[in-house]
Order: sequence, then structure tokens, then C-alpha cells
Amino acid sequence: MDITFRTGHGIFNYRVCGVILHEGKILAMKNPKTPYYFLPGGRVKLQEEAQAAIERELKEELGITPKVVRPLWFNQGFFTEDVTGDQFHELCIYFLIDVSDTDLVNRGDYFEISEEDKTNHFYWLSIENLKSEYLYPIFIKEKITELPEVFTIHSEYQ
Repeated sequence: MDITFRTGHGIFNYRVCGVILHEGKILAMKNPKTPYYFLPGGRVKLQEEAQAAIERELKEELGITPKVVRPLWFNQGFFTEDVTGDQFHELCIYFLIDVSDTDLVNRGDYFEISEEDKTNHFYWLSIENLKSEYLYPIFIKEKITELPEVFTIHSEYQ
């Protein structure tokens, strides 16, 4: 069971995301429901550790066995979703991921992967041009060039 629930005031999510970097680019994705980019990952399941969740999610979404380097950020996000208008309170742990032992970087700057009943679209976005991209959460655009050495708590209100 995913740790997400709807209340009369909005939706709560507990998620994990992978920060995957290669040669000045970051891997981001879109799906048919979203016009914006976001980082690969997904919801944590009840009784699942965060690191196990990111390993599971990246295996499901990308078909890889990732190497988790370290957690980077614990983000407390408070936002209105652009497509649905739903109010969200989202907790997300961002992990730095090493994919050097996978074929991920050989798949090209754009590739698609089908997962269950949807197709995810993956893009290697230039970090240099990231500020002009439609990417959430916004703090990634600014913080990606200065990765923290220690696990850092961040809050974002949109």
C-alpha cells in the first residue's frame, strides 16, 4: 500500500526520487498526465524503507538496478498541482544515484519505457538550461549545481 491519502483539504504523499546526473545533464521524465518534467521515483509503501523504495521504483520505471550514493534532500513540498488543481502536502527524499554500471546513458537523450498501463518519457535535460524548463519541484533547478555533502531538509511552497 502506497503512503498517500486524500483528505477534505488535499492530498498527502510520501515519495522518493532519484537524482541521476551524467555529463552536465539530469534525467527527468514526463508521463501522459503531466506537461511538466519531474525526477524518476515514486511513492513509498507502508513498512518500506526509503532506500528500498527508490531502488524498487527505479527498477520498475527504468529497468535498472541503481546504486544509491547517498540521500541529498528531504523536501517538504506544499503546492497546487498544475493539472488537477489538487492541494498537496508531499514529503520526498531525494537520493543521488550512480548508474555507471547500467546501460542508462546509452539509451539516448530521449527514450520511452512502458510500465503497466502507461508509457513514461525520459529526457536527459541540460543542467545549464534547467532554469528555463518546466520542472518540478522548482528547488531542483537552483540546488542541482550545489549538491549537499550532508542530508539537508528543504521546504518549498508553491
